Amino acid sequence: MFPLPLPGVGWAAFLLVLFTAEASALPPLQLYLELTPSGGSVKLPPGTYAGPATIRKPLTIDGAGEVTIDGQGEGSVLTVEAEGVTLRGLHITRSGESHDKVDAAILVKARHAVIEENTIDDSLFGIHLSGGGGHVVRNNRIRSRNVPVTLRGDAIRLWYSHGNLIEGNHIDSSRDLVFANSRDNRVIGNRIRHGRLGMEFVYSPGNRVEGNIIEESEAGITVIYSDDVTLRGNRIHHLRKLTGSGISIKESYNIDISANLVTHCAVGLLATAPLEPENILYIHHNLFAFNDTALYFYGEKGNHEIHDNRFHNNFTDVMGSAPRSTRYNRWRKNSWDLYEGFDLDGDGIGDLPHEVHLFSERLWMDRSMVRLWRGTPALSLVDYMERLIPWSEPVLLFADPEPRMERGPADLEEGHRQLLGSAIESRERDDPE
Repeated sequence: MFPLPLPGVGWAAFLLVLFTAEASALPPLQLYLELTPSGGSVKLPPGTYAGPATIRKPLTIDGAGEVTIDGQGEGSVLTVEAEGVTLRGLHITRSGESHDKVDAAILVKARHAVIEENTIDDSLFGIHLSGGGGHVVRNNRIRSRNVPVTLRGDAIRLWYSHGNLIEGNHIDSSRDLVFANSRDNRVIGNRIRHGRLGMEFVYSPGNRVEGNIIEESEAGITVIYSDDVTLRGNRIHHLRKLTGSGISIKESYNIDISANLVTHCAVGLLATAPLEPENILYIHHNLFAFNDTALYFYGEKGNHEIHDNRFHNNFTDVMGSAPRSTRYNRWRKNSWDLYEGFDLDGDGIGDLPHEVHLFSERLWMDRSMVRLWRGTPALSLVDYMERLIPWSEPVLLFADPEPRMERGPADLEEGHRQLLGSAIESRERDDPE
């Protein structure tokens, strides 16, 4: 038997919810929302409740890990239309299946929502922040449907939503984490696995992405037409798709890429050539290790700032679509495990520049089919003969005039911590405030 409406709750809304409840074997969440006064906390005994439901006034729903909200495969499970709503400790499951309508576990259309410590599964999209901003999305566990990755929805999707904190979420087997026309967000300490794009920023300037882990996905962090973005202290591992990359940047200004650990990827960092003088990247204090290609530059220009990075055991450290895109970057004080010089004065800097020329690499750069033979004895013999008796002048790919001496195969985690500390010191020195 359901309680009567409280003062201020219309009989029409009460009867509509009560009538709808008869079609479901589960108690309707919407009824409890209607019976709770504005600014109050919804008291839900442990159990499973029927959605979809819409929140139209400031409320707090705390399930303490004992409450499940079942959307029964219809639309978005919870829709938030009021400011100041808190959703905590809920298990939210079974949204609708429409990509066009963006059926999600949680759809937020207002400002200043707090969504934390929830578990989301078997939902097409996870959390959709549509408009507004100032939200906190923290410590949620999000998983999409068990379908091919392209048919899943995004774990967290921001659409014209600004100034949010996305922190400490665990995302597994969803599609992407998307920021579209969404500026000045902080994305901190999230872990993303088994997806398509770890994060994608499109027309979304001013975002800070720090301390995240992205692994075993098709690509890591993609920034497109988004200026003033900071990517710092992230760990990106095991991205082996041929078309994927740990970090990719296209036509975005003033991007700070620092103290990231990028390992075992097809391409560590993919960047287009700058279209304008200010359209450059600041790539510093990163560790690139065990990648097929650590850095790949596309286009005819350079001018990126690349300093104090460490390159360890990559198949190829640097490649580009044209030598100009690599040669005219500003390289300095990077550590290269393939450096063949000495440090006779003991200052930690090689006595000669680290110069990389193209020998047999020109074959597979110009003819993609030859990539199949990279590392084979046949191509290695061609490379050896070209170096021994060059029958044409080799092309200079790039030169680092002050290479740091490689420290050897030290522990990668310790190397990353040292680079992170150096990046912080460098930032504090350049910007004391």
